[in-house]
Amino acid sequence: MSKLFFNERRTLVRDAIDGLIYSNQHDNLTRLDIDEHIRVVIRKDWDKNKVALISGGGSGHEPAHAGFIGEGMLTAAVCGDVFASPSVEAVLNAIIYVTGEAGCLLIVKNYTGDRLNFGLAAEKAKKLGLKVEMVIVNDDISIEDSKHPRGIAGTVFVHKVAGYYAQQGANLEEVTRNAVLCNTNVYSIGVALSSCNIPGEDNDNRIPANKAELGLGIHGEPGVAVIDIDHSRDIVELMAEKLLAKTNKQKYALLLNNLGGTSPLEMSLLTKDVVESSLGKNMHYLFGPKPFITAIDMKGFSLSCIVLSDEIEIALMAPVAVESWSPGIKVNDATPTTVSKVSNSIEYVPSQSPAVAAIVGKICTTVIDLKSELNRLDTLVGDGDTGSTFSSGALRVQQQLQDNKLPLADIQKLLGVIGEDLAISMGGSSGILLSIFFTAAGTHFAKHQELPEALLSGLEQMKFFGGAKVGDRTMIDALEPALLAFKNENLASAVSAAKLGAESTATMLEAKAGRSAYLNSSNLDGVKDPGAAAVEKVFAIFN
Repeated sequence: MSKLFFNERRTLVRDAIDGLIYSNQHDNLTRLDIDEHIRVVIRKDWDKNKVALISGGGSGHEPAHAGFIGEGMLTAAVCGDVFASPSVEAVLNAIIYVTGEAGCLLIVKNYTGDRLNFGLAAEKAKKLGLKVEMVIVNDDISIEDSKHPRGIAGTVFVHKVAGYYAQQGANLEEVTRNAVLCNTNVYSIGVALSSCNIPGEDNDNRIPANKAELGLGIHGEPGVAVIDIDHSRDIVELMAEKLLAKTNKQKYALLLNNLGGTSPLEMSLLTKDVVESSLGKNMHYLFGPKPFITAIDMKGFSLSCIVLSDEIEIALMAPVAVESWSPGIKVNDATPTTVSKVSNSIEYVPSQSPAVAAIVGKICTTVIDLKSELNRLDTLVGDGDTGSTFSSGALRVQQQLQDNKLPLADIQKLLGVIGEDLAISMGGSSGILLSIFFTAAGTHFAKHQELPEALLSGLEQMKFFGGAKVGDRTMIDALEPALLAFKNENLASAVSAAKLGAESTATMLEAKAGRSAYLNSSNLDGVKDPGAAAVEKVFAIFN
Protein backbone atom coordinates (compact mmCIF):
# COMPACT_ATOMS: atom_id res chain seq x y z
CA MET A 1 0.00 0.00 0.00
CA SER A 2 1.32 3.43 -0.93
CA LYS A 3 2.17 5.84 1.86
CA LEU A 4 1.95 8.86 -0.44
CA PHE A 5 -0.92 10.94 -1.75
CA PHE A 6 -1.48 10.83 -5.50
CA ASN A 7 -4.16 10.15 -8.09
CA GLU A 8 -2.61 8.23 -10.97
CA ARG A 9 1.07 7.32 -11.07
CA ARG A 10 1.31 8.37 -14.73
CA THR A 11 -0.09 11.87 -14.02
CA LEU A 12 1.63 12.46 -10.67
CA VAL A 13 4.41 14.71 -11.98
CA ARG A 14 2.15 16.77 -14.23
CA ASP A 15 -0.39 17.19 -11.42
CA ALA A 16 2.34 18.38 -9.07
CA ILE A 17 3.64 20.84 -11.66
CA ASP A 18 0.16 22.30 -12.08
CA GLY A 19 -0.12 22.64 -8.31
CA LEU A 20 3.12 24.62 -8.25
CA ILE A 21 1.94 26.88 -11.06
CA TYR A 22 -1.43 27.47 -9.37
CA SER A 23 0.23 28.57 -6.13
CA ASN A 24 3.43 30.26 -7.33
CA GLN A 25 3.66 33.59 -5.53
CA HIS A 26 5.40 35.35 -8.43
CA ASP A 27 2.96 34.10 -11.08
CA ASN A 28 5.89 33.70 -13.48
CA LEU A 29 5.68 30.00 -14.42
CA THR A 30 4.02 28.07 -17.20
CA ARG A 31 4.13 24.49 -18.48
CA LEU A 32 4.82 23.67 -22.12
CA ASP A 33 2.02 21.64 -23.66
CA ILE A 34 3.87 19.47 -26.16
CA ASP A 35 3.26 15.84 -25.26
CA GLU A 36 2.08 14.11 -22.10
CA HIS A 37 5.53 12.56 -21.66
CA ILE A 38 7.34 15.89 -21.99
CA ARG A 39 7.07 17.99 -18.83
CA VAL A 40 8.88 21.29 -19.12
CA VAL A 41 8.29 24.26 -16.82
CA ILE A 42 9.56 27.67 -17.98
CA ARG A 43 9.54 31.33 -17.07
CA LYS A 44 6.57 32.83 -18.81
CA ASP A 45 8.30 36.22 -18.77
CA TRP A 46 11.36 34.88 -20.69
CA ASP A 47 12.42 36.81 -23.81
CA LYS A 48 15.56 34.92 -24.94
CA ASN A 49 17.81 37.98 -24.79
CA LYS A 50 20.04 36.46 -22.11
CA VAL A 51 21.72 33.12 -21.53
CA ALA A 52 19.07 30.52 -20.70
CA LEU A 53 19.62 28.21 -17.74
CA ILE A 54 18.03 24.77 -17.79
CA SER A 55 18.17 22.19 -15.03
CA GLY A 56 16.11 19.13 -14.30
CA GLY A 57 16.19 15.44 -13.69
CA GLY A 58 13.94 12.96 -11.98
CA SER A 59 10.95 14.25 -10.05
CA GLY A 60 10.63 13.58 -6.33
CA HIS A 61 13.26 16.17 -5.39
CA GLU A 62 10.83 19.07 -5.06
CA PRO A 63 11.12 22.01 -4.87
CA ALA A 64 13.95 21.18 -7.29
CA HIS A 65 13.92 21.88 -10.06
CA ALA A 66 10.89 23.91 -11.07
CA GLY A 67 10.83 25.69 -7.72
CA PHE A 68 14.01 27.54 -8.68
CA ILE A 69 12.73 29.01 -11.94
CA GLY A 70 12.47 32.77 -12.07
CA GLU A 71 14.37 35.99 -12.57
CA GLY A 72 17.87 35.53 -11.18
CA MET A 73 17.93 31.73 -11.34
CA LEU A 74 16.65 29.10 -13.78
CA THR A 75 14.87 29.69 -17.05
CA ALA A 76 13.40 26.20 -17.32
CA ALA A 77 13.25 22.80 -15.66
CA VAL A 78 12.77 19.46 -17.42
CA CYS A 79 10.96 17.01 -15.16
CA GLY A 80 11.29 13.27 -15.54
CA ASP A 81 9.25 10.60 -13.80
CA VAL A 82 9.94 10.00 -10.13
CA PHE A 83 13.68 9.37 -9.77
CA ALA A 84 14.04 8.92 -13.55
CA SER A 85 15.87 11.21 -15.95
CA PRO A 86 13.73 13.06 -18.50
CA SER A 87 14.02 11.88 -22.07
CA VAL A 88 16.43 13.31 -24.62
CA GLU A 89 13.40 14.53 -26.55
CA ALA A 90 12.07 16.42 -23.54
CA VAL A 91 15.41 18.13 -22.85
CA LEU A 92 15.86 19.00 -26.51
CA ASN A 93 12.42 20.60 -26.73
CA ALA A 94 13.19 22.68 -23.64
CA ILE A 95 16.50 23.86 -25.12
CA ILE A 96 14.94 24.81 -28.42
CA TYR A 97 12.06 26.70 -26.82
CA VAL A 98 14.07 28.93 -24.44
CA THR A 99 17.41 29.38 -26.22
CA GLY A 100 18.17 32.52 -28.18
CA GLU A 101 21.36 33.89 -29.65
CA ALA A 102 22.95 34.20 -26.20
CA GLY A 103 22.90 30.43 -25.80
CA CYS A 104 21.97 28.00 -23.06
CA LEU A 105 23.67 26.41 -20.06
CA LEU A 106 22.48 23.02 -18.78
CA ILE A 107 23.05 22.42 -15.04
CA VAL A 108 22.91 18.68 -14.41
CA LYS A 109 23.49 16.57 -11.32
CA ASN A 110 26.08 13.83 -11.68
CA TYR A 111 23.91 10.79 -12.38
CA THR A 112 24.41 8.61 -15.43
CA GLY A 113 20.92 9.04 -16.85
CA ASP A 114 20.99 12.82 -16.49
CA ARG A 115 24.50 13.12 -17.94
CA LEU A 116 23.63 11.01 -20.96
CA ASN A 117 20.16 12.35 -21.73
CA PHE A 118 21.02 16.00 -21.20
CA GLY A 119 24.34 15.47 -22.97
CA LEU A 120 22.80 13.96 -26.08
CA ALA A 121 20.13 16.65 -26.15
CA ALA A 122 22.89 19.28 -25.97
CA GLU A 123 24.71 17.71 -28.93
CA LYS A 124 21.51 17.58 -30.95
CA ALA A 125 20.83 21.23 -30.13
CA LYS A 126 24.35 22.19 -31.22
CA LYS A 127 23.75 20.37 -34.48
CA LEU A 128 20.76 22.65 -34.96
CA GLY A 129 23.03 25.66 -34.56
CA LEU A 130 22.31 26.53 -30.92
CA LYS A 131 25.03 27.43 -28.44
CA VAL A 132 24.80 25.00 -25.52
CA GLU A 133 27.13 24.21 -22.63
CA MET A 134 26.70 21.83 -19.69
CA VAL A 135 27.95 21.84 -16.09
CA ILE A 136 27.81 18.59 -14.14
CA VAL A 137 27.38 19.18 -10.40
CA ASN A 138 29.25 16.71 -8.18
CA ASP A 139 29.15 18.16 -4.66
CA ASP A 140 28.62 14.94 -2.63
CA ILE A 141 31.71 14.16 -0.50
CA SER A 142 30.34 11.13 1.35
CA ILE A 143 32.23 8.59 -0.77
CA GLU A 144 35.94 9.26 -0.46
CA ASP A 145 37.97 9.27 -3.68
CA SER A 146 34.85 8.67 -5.75
CA LYS A 147 35.47 9.13 -9.47
CA HIS A 148 31.88 10.26 -9.95
CA PRO A 149 30.63 12.17 -6.87
CA ARG A 150 26.88 12.63 -6.95
CA GLY A 151 25.14 15.94 -7.36
CA ILE A 152 22.92 16.74 -4.37
CA ALA A 153 21.67 19.85 -2.56
CA GLY A 154 24.70 21.99 -3.40
CA THR A 155 23.25 22.10 -6.91
CA VAL A 156 21.04 25.02 -5.92
CA PHE A 157 24.15 27.10 -5.21
CA VAL A 158 25.18 26.51 -8.81
CA HIS A 159 21.70 27.52 -9.98
CA LYS A 160 21.99 30.72 -7.99
CA VAL A 161 25.48 31.75 -9.08
CA ALA A 162 24.89 30.96 -12.74
CA GLY A 163 21.51 32.67 -12.56
CA TYR A 164 23.05 35.85 -11.21
CA TYR A 165 25.56 36.16 -14.04
CA ALA A 166 22.96 35.32 -16.66
CA GLN A 167 20.67 37.98 -15.22
CA GLN A 168 23.51 40.52 -15.40
CA GLY A 169 23.80 39.86 -19.13
CA ALA A 170 27.05 37.88 -19.05
CA ASN A 171 27.80 35.79 -22.13
CA LEU A 172 27.59 32.02 -22.18
CA GLU A 173 31.30 31.57 -21.63
CA GLU A 174 31.29 33.75 -18.49
CA VAL A 175 28.13 32.20 -17.10
CA THR A 176 29.58 28.72 -17.61
CA ARG A 177 32.92 29.70 -16.07
CA ASN A 178 31.25 30.99 -12.91
CA ALA A 179 28.99 27.95 -12.68
CA VAL A 180 32.05 25.68 -12.89
CA LEU A 181 33.88 27.79 -10.31
CA CYS A 182 30.91 27.53 -7.98
CA ASN A 183 30.67 23.77 -8.48
CA THR A 184 34.33 23.24 -7.58
CA ASN A 185 33.79 25.12 -4.31
CA VAL A 186 30.65 23.31 -3.11
CA TYR A 187 30.74 20.31 -0.77
CA SER A 188 27.73 18.39 0.55
CA ILE A 189 26.90 15.42 2.74
CA GLY A 190 23.60 14.01 3.98
CA VAL A 191 22.25 11.70 6.66
CA ALA A 192 18.86 10.05 7.20
CA LEU A 193 16.92 7.94 9.68
CA SER A 194 14.85 6.32 6.95
CA SER A 195 14.79 6.07 3.20
CA CYS A 196 11.92 7.40 1.10
CA ASN A 197 8.58 6.02 -0.03
CA ILE A 198 8.10 5.70 -3.79
CA PRO A 199 4.59 6.18 -5.23
CA GLY A 200 2.75 2.95 -5.91
CA GLU A 201 5.43 0.68 -4.46
CA ASP A 202 5.84 -1.25 -1.22
CA ASN A 203 8.57 0.46 0.72
CA ASP A 204 10.55 -1.01 3.57
CA ASN A 205 12.97 1.00 5.66
CA ARG A 206 16.31 -0.78 5.63
CA ILE A 207 17.84 1.47 8.31
CA PRO A 208 17.67 -0.15 11.78
CA ALA A 209 15.96 1.55 14.68
CA ASN A 210 18.20 3.93 16.66
CA LYS A 211 20.56 4.14 13.68
CA ALA A 212 21.14 6.63 10.87
CA GLU A 213 22.67 6.20 7.46
CA LEU A 214 25.41 8.63 6.52
CA GLY A 215 25.88 9.63 2.91
CA LEU A 216 22.84 7.99 1.38
CA GLY A 217 21.73 9.28 -2.00
CA ILE A 218 18.73 11.42 -2.84
CA HIS A 219 17.11 8.48 -4.62
CA GLY A 220 17.37 6.29 -1.54
CA GLU A 221 20.71 4.73 -2.52
CA PRO A 222 22.50 3.13 0.45
CA GLY A 223 24.90 5.32 2.37
CA VAL A 224 28.53 4.76 3.21
CA ALA A 225 28.05 4.04 6.92
CA VAL A 226 25.38 3.21 9.49
CA ILE A 227 25.89 5.27 12.65
CA ASP A 228 24.34 5.61 16.09
CA ILE A 229 21.94 8.50 16.73
CA ASP A 230 22.30 9.06 20.46
CA HIS A 231 22.58 12.84 19.98
CA SER A 232 21.90 14.88 16.87
CA ARG A 233 24.77 17.24 17.69
CA ASP A 234 27.22 14.33 17.40
CA ILE A 235 25.93 13.53 13.91
CA VAL A 236 26.23 17.19 12.92
CA GLU A 237 29.77 17.33 14.23
CA LEU A 238 30.73 14.21 12.27
CA MET A 239 29.41 15.85 9.10
CA ALA A 240 31.11 19.11 10.03
CA GLU A 241 34.50 17.43 10.26
CA LYS A 242 34.15 16.02 6.75
CA LEU A 243 33.04 19.36 5.31
CA LEU A 244 35.73 21.38 7.08
CA ALA A 245 38.39 19.07 5.70
CA LYS A 246 37.28 20.22 2.24
CA THR A 247 36.84 23.95 2.91
CA ASN A 248 40.32 24.27 4.42
CA LYS A 249 38.97 26.73 7.02
CA GLN A 250 38.15 29.38 4.41
CA LYS A 251 35.05 31.49 4.89
CA TYR A 252 31.95 29.81 3.57
CA ALA A 253 28.16 29.83 3.43
CA LEU A 254 26.15 26.86 4.62
CA LEU A 255 22.91 25.42 3.27
CA LEU A 256 20.81 23.30 5.64
CA ASN A 257 18.52 21.14 3.51
CA ASN A 258 15.51 19.11 4.64
CA LEU A 259 15.43 15.88 2.64
CA GLY A 260 11.64 15.90 2.78
CA GLY A 261 10.42 14.09 5.88
CA THR A 262 12.08 15.90 8.77
CA SER A 263 9.71 17.96 10.92
CA PRO A 264 10.12 21.72 11.43
CA LEU A 265 10.81 21.05 15.11
CA GLU A 266 13.74 18.80 14.24
CA MET A 267 15.05 21.20 11.59
CA SER A 268 15.13 24.02 14.14
CA LEU A 269 17.00 21.79 16.58
CA LEU A 270 19.46 20.84 13.83
CA THR A 271 19.94 24.52 13.03
CA LYS A 272 21.05 25.09 16.61
CA ASP A 273 23.37 22.09 16.40
CA VAL A 274 24.90 23.36 13.15
CA VAL A 275 25.38 26.93 14.36
CA GLU A 276 26.99 25.72 17.60
CA SER A 277 29.16 23.10 15.88
CA SER A 278 32.64 23.62 14.50
CA LEU A 279 30.94 24.57 11.22
CA GLY A 280 29.46 27.65 12.81
CA LYS A 281 32.80 29.34 13.46
CA ASN A 282 33.60 30.45 9.91
CA MET A 283 30.05 30.39 8.58
CA HIS A 284 29.24 33.78 7.06
CA TYR A 285 25.74 32.99 5.83
CA LEU A 286 23.11 30.39 6.56
CA PHE A 287 20.65 29.29 3.87
CA GLY A 288 17.61 27.49 5.28
CA PRO A 289 16.65 25.42 7.11
CA LYS A 290 14.14 24.34 4.48
CA PRO A 291 13.66 21.82 1.68
CA PHE A 292 15.83 22.70 -1.32
CA ILE A 293 16.43 19.28 -2.89
CA THR A 294 14.51 16.42 -1.32
CA ALA A 295 14.12 12.68 -1.69
CA ILE A 296 10.30 12.70 -1.54
CA ASP A 297 9.71 12.04 2.18
CA MET A 298 13.13 10.88 3.32
CA LYS A 299 13.58 11.58 7.03
CA GLY A 300 16.96 13.24 6.92
CA PHE A 301 18.91 16.35 6.14
CA SER A 302 22.01 17.45 4.30
CA LEU A 303 24.62 20.15 4.73
CA SER A 304 26.23 21.99 1.85
CA CYS A 305 29.21 24.34 2.21
CA ILE A 306 30.30 26.78 -0.46
CA VAL A 307 33.64 28.54 -0.13
CA LEU A 308 33.05 32.25 -0.65
CA SER A 309 34.96 34.44 -3.04
CA ASP A 310 33.83 38.04 -3.49
CA GLU A 311 32.17 37.13 -6.80
CA ILE A 312 30.34 34.10 -5.40
CA GLU A 313 29.19 36.04 -2.34
CA ILE A 314 27.70 38.82 -4.46
CA ALA A 315 25.96 36.28 -6.68
CA LEU A 316 24.51 34.33 -3.77
CA MET A 317 23.14 37.37 -1.96
CA ALA A 318 21.50 39.01 -4.98
CA PRO A 319 17.66 39.09 -4.81
CA VAL A 320 15.61 36.82 -7.07
CA ALA A 321 11.97 36.28 -8.02
CA VAL A 322 11.95 32.56 -7.32
CA GLU A 323 9.40 30.49 -5.40
CA SER A 324 11.65 28.21 -3.37
CA TRP A 325 14.87 30.13 -2.87
CA SER A 326 15.68 31.18 0.69
CA PRO A 327 17.99 34.21 1.06
CA GLY A 328 21.13 33.70 3.10
CA ILE A 329 21.25 35.38 6.49
CA LYS A 330 23.83 36.24 9.06
CA VAL A 331 23.16 34.03 12.06
CA ASN A 332 21.12 35.88 14.67
CA ASP A 333 22.13 36.35 18.28
CA ALA A 334 20.19 33.78 20.32
CA THR A 335 21.16 35.11 23.76
CA PRO A 336 17.97 34.93 25.84
CA THR A 337 16.52 37.92 27.63
CA THR A 338 16.90 37.39 31.37
CA VAL A 339 13.89 38.31 33.46
CA SER A 340 12.76 37.53 36.97
CA LYS A 341 10.44 34.59 37.34
CA VAL A 342 6.83 35.57 37.83
CA SER A 343 5.35 33.57 40.67
CA ASN A 344 1.64 32.86 40.72
CA SER A 345 1.74 31.82 44.35
CA ILE A 346 -0.66 33.62 46.63
CA GLU A 347 0.92 35.59 49.43
CA TYR A 348 -1.03 35.12 52.64
CA VAL A 349 -0.77 34.80 56.39
CA PRO A 350 -2.34 31.65 57.92
CA SER A 351 -5.33 32.48 60.07
CA GLN A 352 -7.89 30.60 62.15
CA SER A 353 -11.66 30.22 61.98
CA PRO A 354 -13.06 27.21 63.86
CA ALA A 355 -16.29 27.18 61.82
CA VAL A 356 -14.50 27.28 58.46
CA ALA A 357 -11.93 24.74 59.67
CA ALA A 358 -14.73 22.33 60.56
CA ILE A 359 -16.30 22.62 57.10
CA VAL A 360 -13.01 22.27 55.26
CA GLY A 361 -12.01 19.31 57.40
CA LYS A 362 -15.31 17.53 56.88
CA ILE A 363 -15.17 18.02 53.10
CA CYS A 364 -11.64 16.60 52.99
CA THR A 365 -12.55 13.58 55.11
CA THR A 366 -15.61 12.88 52.95
CA VAL A 367 -13.65 12.97 49.70
CA ILE A 368 -10.83 10.83 51.12
CA ASP A 369 -13.33 8.23 52.36
CA LEU A 370 -14.93 8.15 48.90
CA LYS A 371 -11.72 7.04 47.19
CA SER A 372 -12.66 3.39 46.67
CA GLU A 373 -16.25 4.09 45.65
CA LEU A 374 -15.29 6.78 43.15
CA ASN A 375 -12.59 4.54 41.66
CA ARG A 376 -15.17 1.76 41.33
CA LEU A 377 -17.58 4.02 39.46
CA ASP A 378 -14.78 5.35 37.27
CA THR A 379 -13.69 1.82 36.42
CA LEU A 380 -17.12 1.33 34.87
CA VAL A 381 -17.17 4.58 32.87
CA GLY A 382 -13.59 5.88 32.72
CA ASP A 383 -10.05 4.96 33.56
CA GLY A 384 -10.60 4.08 37.20
CA ASP A 385 -8.68 6.85 38.95
CA THR A 386 -11.23 9.54 39.89
CA GLY A 387 -11.22 8.51 43.55
CA SER A 388 -7.45 8.51 43.72
CA THR A 389 -7.24 11.87 41.97
CA PHE A 390 -9.85 13.56 44.20
CA SER A 391 -8.37 11.94 47.30
CA SER A 392 -4.87 13.24 46.56
CA GLY A 393 -6.22 16.79 46.38
CA ALA A 394 -8.20 16.38 49.59
CA LEU A 395 -5.19 14.91 51.41
CA ARG A 396 -3.10 17.95 50.42
CA VAL A 397 -5.69 20.40 51.74
CA GLN A 398 -6.22 18.28 54.86
CA GLN A 399 -2.49 18.35 55.60
CA GLN A 400 -2.39 22.12 55.16
CA LEU A 401 -5.34 22.39 57.56
CA GLN A 402 -3.70 20.17 60.15
CA ASP A 403 -0.48 22.17 59.91
CA ASN A 404 -2.40 25.44 60.42
CA LYS A 405 -1.19 26.76 57.07
CA LEU A 406 -4.52 27.89 55.62
CA PRO A 407 -5.96 31.45 55.72
CA LEU A 408 -9.23 30.24 57.19
CA ALA A 409 -10.36 33.73 58.28
CA ASP A 410 -9.93 35.14 54.76
CA ILE A 411 -12.36 33.46 52.33
CA GLN A 412 -10.84 35.11 49.25
CA LYS A 413 -7.34 33.89 50.07
CA LEU A 414 -8.64 30.49 51.20
CA LEU A 415 -10.35 29.86 47.87
CA GLY A 416 -7.20 30.88 46.00
CA VAL A 417 -4.89 28.73 48.13
CA ILE A 418 -7.13 25.69 47.72
CA GLY A 419 -7.07 26.32 43.97
CA GLU A 420 -3.26 26.30 44.01
CA ASP A 421 -3.08 23.17 46.15
CA LEU A 422 -5.43 21.22 43.88
CA ALA A 423 -3.47 22.16 40.75
CA ILE A 424 -0.30 20.86 42.40
CA SER A 425 -1.65 17.70 44.00
CA MET A 426 -4.43 16.35 41.79
CA GLY A 427 -2.93 16.37 38.33
CA GLY A 428 -4.84 15.68 35.14
CA SER A 429 -7.76 17.68 33.87
CA SER A 430 -9.82 17.31 37.07
CA GLY A 431 -7.18 19.06 39.14
CA ILE A 432 -6.88 21.94 36.70
CA LEU A 433 -10.66 22.32 36.37
CA LEU A 434 -11.16 22.45 40.12
CA SER A 435 -8.21 24.82 40.44
CA ILE A 436 -9.88 27.11 37.90
CA PHE A 437 -13.13 26.84 39.88
CA PHE A 438 -11.61 27.88 43.22
CA THR A 439 -9.23 30.47 41.76
CA ALA A 440 -11.98 32.25 39.80
CA ALA A 441 -14.30 32.06 42.80
CA GLY A 442 -11.64 33.73 44.97
CA THR A 443 -11.19 36.52 42.44
CA HIS A 444 -14.96 37.16 42.34
CA PHE A 445 -15.28 37.05 46.13
CA ALA A 446 -12.55 39.69 46.49
CA LYS A 447 -14.73 42.15 44.56
CA HIS A 448 -18.24 41.29 45.75
CA GLN A 449 -17.92 39.43 49.08
CA GLU A 450 -20.79 37.09 48.20
CA LEU A 451 -19.91 33.39 48.46
CA PRO A 452 -22.76 31.85 46.38
CA GLU A 453 -22.15 34.29 43.53
CA ALA A 454 -18.41 33.71 43.80
CA LEU A 455 -18.84 29.94 43.53
CA LEU A 456 -21.15 30.34 40.53
CA SER A 457 -18.56 32.62 38.90
CA GLY A 458 -15.95 29.91 39.44
CA LEU A 459 -18.31 27.39 37.88
CA GLU A 460 -18.79 29.56 34.77
CA GLN A 461 -15.03 29.75 34.26
CA MET A 462 -14.68 26.01 34.75
CA LYS A 463 -17.38 25.44 32.13
CA PHE A 464 -15.77 27.91 29.73
CA PHE A 465 -12.30 26.41 29.88
CA GLY A 466 -13.41 22.80 30.30
CA GLY A 467 -16.04 22.93 27.58
CA ALA A 468 -18.69 20.94 29.50
CA LYS A 469 -22.21 21.97 30.52
CA VAL A 470 -25.26 20.49 32.25
CA GLY A 471 -26.34 17.39 30.35
CA ASP A 472 -22.82 16.37 29.31
CA ARG A 473 -22.57 13.78 32.13
CA THR A 474 -19.92 15.38 34.32
CA MET A 475 -19.64 16.78 37.84
CA ILE A 476 -21.30 19.94 36.51
CA ASP A 477 -24.64 18.08 36.37
CA ALA A 478 -24.59 18.02 40.18
CA LEU A 479 -22.54 21.14 40.89
CA GLU A 480 -24.51 23.70 38.88
CA PRO A 481 -27.99 22.95 40.25
CA ALA A 482 -26.57 22.75 43.76
CA LEU A 483 -24.89 26.16 43.52
CA LEU A 484 -27.97 27.75 41.94
CA ALA A 485 -30.13 26.39 44.77
CA PHE A 486 -27.56 27.65 47.32
CA LYS A 487 -27.79 31.16 45.84
CA ASN A 488 -31.55 31.32 45.19
CA GLU A 489 -32.90 29.25 48.10
CA ASN A 490 -30.79 27.77 50.90
CA LEU A 491 -28.16 25.19 51.68
CA ALA A 492 -30.74 22.46 52.30
CA SER A 493 -32.11 22.95 48.81
CA ALA A 494 -28.54 22.77 47.47
CA VAL A 495 -28.12 19.35 49.11
CA SER A 496 -31.23 18.04 47.37
CA ALA A 497 -30.29 19.57 44.04
CA ALA A 498 -26.83 17.97 44.14
CA LYS A 499 -28.38 14.57 44.83
CA LEU A 500 -30.88 14.89 41.98
CA GLY A 501 -28.21 16.12 39.61
CA ALA A 502 -25.88 13.22 40.39
CA GLU A 503 -28.70 10.69 40.01
CA SER A 504 -29.61 12.18 36.63
CA THR A 505 -26.20 11.22 35.25
CA ALA A 506 -27.03 7.53 35.76
CA THR A 507 -29.78 7.84 33.16
CA MET A 508 -27.69 9.76 30.62
CA LEU A 509 -26.72 7.29 27.91
CA GLU A 510 -24.24 9.61 26.20
CA ALA A 511 -21.30 11.46 27.68
CA LYS A 512 -20.10 14.56 25.85
CA ALA A 513 -16.97 15.29 27.85
CA GLY A 514 -14.25 13.37 29.66
CA ARG A 515 -13.18 9.78 29.06
CA SER A 516 -16.79 8.56 29.27
CA ALA A 517 -17.38 10.23 25.91
CA TYR A 518 -15.57 7.30 24.28
CA LEU A 519 -17.97 4.69 25.71
CA ASN A 520 -21.26 3.40 24.34
CA SER A 521 -24.59 3.69 26.11
CA SER A 522 -24.55 0.15 27.52
CA ASN A 523 -21.46 1.01 29.58
CA LEU A 524 -23.05 4.16 30.99
CA ASP A 525 -26.58 2.99 31.75
CA GLY A 526 -27.30 3.03 35.50
CA VAL A 527 -23.85 4.30 36.55
CA LYS A 528 -23.45 7.72 38.15
CA ASP A 529 -20.72 9.97 36.92
CA PRO A 530 -17.94 9.73 39.54
CA GLY A 531 -17.38 13.49 39.68
CA ALA A 532 -21.09 14.16 40.11
CA ALA A 533 -21.22 11.50 42.84
CA ALA A 534 -18.38 13.27 44.66
CA VAL A 535 -20.25 16.60 44.50
CA GLU A 536 -23.39 14.89 45.86
CA LYS A 537 -21.53 13.46 48.85
CA VAL A 538 -19.76 16.74 49.63
CA PHE A 539 -23.04 18.67 49.73
CA ALA A 540 -24.60 15.89 51.80
CA ILE A 541 -22.42 16.86 54.78
CA PHE A 542 -24.61 19.95 55.18
CA ASN A 543 -27.78 17.89 55.51
